[in-house]
Amino acid sequence: MQGLLSMDIFEEIVRLKKLGRPSVLATIVECKGSSPQKQGARMLVRDDGTIMGTLGGGCIEADVVAYARMAMQDGQPRTVPFELTEKEGGLVCGGTLTVYIEPVFADPRLVVLGAGHVGKALAKLARFAGFQVTVADDRAQFANRDNVPDAHELVVSEFPAVFTHVPVDRGTYLVIATRGHNHDFEAVQAALRTDAGYIGLLGSRRKKGILINTLKAAGFAQEDIQRVIIPVGLPIGSVSPEEIAVSIMAQIIQHRREHAPTGLSDRSCGGVVSEDGPLQTAPSPRP
Repeated sequence: MQGLLSMDIFEEIVRLKKLGRPSVLATIVECKGSSPQKQGARMLVRDDGTIMGTLGGGCIEADVVAYARMAMQDGQPRTVPFELTEKEGGLVCGGTLTVYIEPVFADPRLVVLGAGHVGKALAKLARFAGFQVTVADDRAQFANRDNVPDAHELVVSEFPAVFTHVPVDRGTYLVIATRGHNHDFEAVQAALRTDAGYIGLLGSRRKKGILINTLKAAGFAQEDIQRVIIPVGLPIGSVSPEEIAVSIMAQIIQHRREHAPTGLSDRSCGGVVSEDGPLQTAPSPRP
């Protein structure tokens, strides 16, 4: 029965990830003495506080939910011990449990406006880097599976209307690489009306000046205009579409890590991250 429940929990994790919602998987990794649940029991905590599965009920689950909310905030797993005594909310089993609390986050999302050479190369590299990739273009002969096989989703739409079809939140990365200035500026204006946390535009420094004047004329405030990164990508001397895609993804990954929860932002080779997180003390007994 526990095996079937575990399958349901993992299916729910996949469902939540597709919806862009975080969750936390709590697993009993050690059990000594008498306890309501045994080693291997799992419980899933959703971002709204609801649960699936059980670790035995009572105050243990309430405390695990509290730790789960912390894990969703800071991105760090936790290993938490519990003593099942009268001091712990009336539980008299007499055993001890150790619960491993592991946050699960949705894959980051990248939306590319423009299915040309750079958009195609960027979709391939972003998927390799673990992003959910949407590519949009107003030309069906470009926004199709034959041309952009690595996109998870393809959208055929006029650029100003793309975001009526594609949901965007603060965790979404937008890159604009259309075939012309007019389309670029339309796409930027549409992007600035979303909550996207990253908006990058392919172009030159001269194009940046033109963009700023265009946006000011359209009534955008300076703080809105400053959200647009142009030229997009790190300055690595890139020339080919593939090299440009590398520079853009490098910048996106840098941005993502700098704005990630603390447990996810450690630089490569910059420190040691423990395999399963710190051992934490269970909350104080309730009066």
